[in-house]
Formats: sequence, C-alpha cells, structure tokens
Amino acid sequence: MGQVRDFHPTSAATGAKCFKSDYNLSMHEMGDVRRRFASIVALLCFALLAGTLGYHFIEGWPLFDSLYMTVITLATVGYGETHPLSSAGRAFTIFLIIGGIGAVTYVFSAVTALIVEGDLSAALRGRRMEKKIAKLSGHYIVCGAGHGGEVISAELYRTKRPAVLIERQPEAIGRVRDRLGVDDLLFVVGDATDDKILKSAGVERASGVFAVLATDQDNAFVALSAKGLNPNVRVVCRQQGVGVKDKLIRSGADTVINPDYIGGLRMASEMIRPATTGFLDSMMRETATVERFDEIAVPRDCPFVGRPVGEFKGNQGHAPLLLAVHDGETGKYDINPDPNRPIKAGDRLIMLGEVSQLSELRQRFGARPD
Repeated sequence: MGQVRDFHPTSAATGAKCFKSDYNLSMHEMGDVRRRFASIVALLCFALLAGTLGYHFIEGWPLFDSLYMTVITLATVGYGETHPLSSAGRAFTIFLIIGGIGAVTYVFSAVTALIVEGDLSAALRGRRMEKKIAKLSGHYIVCGAGHGGEVISAELYRTKRPAVLIERQPEAIGRVRDRLGVDDLLFVVGDATDDKILKSAGVERASGVFAVLATDQDNAFVALSAKGLNPNVRVVCRQQGVGVKDKLIRSGADTVINPDYIGGLRMASEMIRPATTGFLDSMMRETATVERFDEIAVPRDCPFVGRPVGEFKGNQGHAPLLLAVHDGETGKYDINPDPNRPIKAGDRLIMLGEVSQLSELRQRFGARPD
C-alpha cells in the first residue's frame, strides 16, 4: 500500500506517538513549514542584496566585489577589506554588521530549529507521500482509522491492493500502521467528508471508497462527495443506525454493510457449521501463504473470450479454483459451471486461490486490478 520504508514500529502507544511527532504533518502544517522556510530564504537574500547594493552605490565597486565583501562581513570570517573603504563605506559596514549579522544569526537558528524539531524532514516525507499518492490509479480509499478501517486496510495490504487511509487524528493513523506492522502506509490527515481531502487522496482516479466513519451522517457525506467527484467510483458504507440503509444508498453508496447483521450471521454459522467457518478463519489468518476468495473481471478485449471455462477451473490443484461465474448479462451466478461454458465479456470469475497466482491470472485476462 505504498513504498515508504523508513519506519520501525515498537509498541502501539510508542509507535503512535513517534508517528505524530516524526512522520505526520497535516497539509496546513506542511504549508506553514514551507512559509517559514521561504521567509528564512527571503531574509537571507535581502541581507545579501542590501549589502551588495550598498557597497556598489556607496563605494562604486563591481557587483561581484560588493557581494564578496557582504558575504565575508556577514560571515565574520575576518578577511581583509576587498578595497579600501571611505568613511561612508565604513559607516555602512557598521550598520551592515549590526543588522546583517543579527539577520544571519536568526536564519541559522531558524534552520536549526526546523531540523532539530523534525518539521523539515517531516515536510519532505509528506511531500514524497503526496507524489506517490498522485501516481496512484485504480486504488482504494479507506475513510476512518477505527477498528473497521484497520481491518479493511489490513486486508487490502495483504492482498496487495494499493490504498490510501484518511483520518482526522494522526495518532489513529499511527496506531493502524503500528498494529499492522507495515511501514509503507499511504495516508492523508483530514476530514474525509471534505472534497479537498478526498481529492488529495486521488478519489478521481480511485476504484473504490470505504466509508467507515463514526456516524451514518459522515458516511453519507463521504458517499455523496465521492460520487460527485467520481461517478464511477464504487462506495461501500458502514451502517450504524437502524433504518438508514436507504438513505445511504440515496447518498451514493453502492453497498451498505450492517456490522450487527453480519455479526449475527457469523455467530449462527459458528454454531451450525463450525468446520466451514473454521476453514475461512484459517485462510484469513494464514501468514505463510495468502489465499482468498477473489474475482476476475473479463474485459471486452480479453484474449480468452469464447474459450471454455474448463481451461481455468484449476481442478488439478496447482492453480486457483473456479467456483462460480457471475454472468455480466443476466446478473446470475453459475455455481460450479459446466467446463464447456464459454467465457463472455463482462463475466466475473469467482475463484479461490493464492493471491499471487490470482494476480498473475488477472494479468493474463487483461483485467484491471480490482
């Protein structure tokens, strides 16, 4: 989920604290650092320019000699005068030393403060992250770094889907990054209901948005904003209250998930089909290999359109197993399809297999990463 490799987590609390102080600046704070740095450069340039022009007009020296005299004066290196000074030139030098050296001292102290406080390096890291996010396309945006957002981010990371996390609180982002044990989390600090924040996460180029904020109202705003900025993006919302599903759908959500409903189904499954749920759990928790139920979209220019699905059923155990086909025309599912069934453009192949093998097969089909 990104490419930054410069963070080594310790504990959750310590990692979040370090994250806030060393790795995370909001866009406003980064702008403040840029303004501070620009003012420092402007002050230094003003001191050099004032000294250069002063010697040039008072003494009539060439500009380079005037600049050289200004630099050695402000730097207090103790070199001799470039040319003999007149009384006016000496008076100007006195004022240049009093004012200029004070300015230079302030410049160096301000630069030192930026470096020691970590603001400058954090701003540079933030800028690098902005550039990486700007290069993303077909990625996912997770709005909210609570438990739901953490679980979603973990799954996207394990299945090698590029994603950007949006959260108001820097500490929450630090906790997610620390608990996942990853050092390449792309994130934006801010309010996910704000169009500017969604744009900074690349919503116009994203494939999907997860709205898992604390309230249904915020999730509705995320869905409304995301669809307004990118009508083709898929939005999945979490439902908190009862009877708000239709409102979330009208706001732009493509799918609404009720955690209580899903939790109830899971509890029933644990009771009546424990082996099946155990199999799914073991698949999700396995670390040696990452195996998932996944799907592959068949584009119109796919080279396998018209070929029988039997060529890709994976019955030999060395390839992803084809479980069903979602017919793009009828919207129906063909479970355990006939091997002679032809593959059609718009179909979605429901498969079970190792993530890297599924990714390789997806590339062979020419499907855009989902």
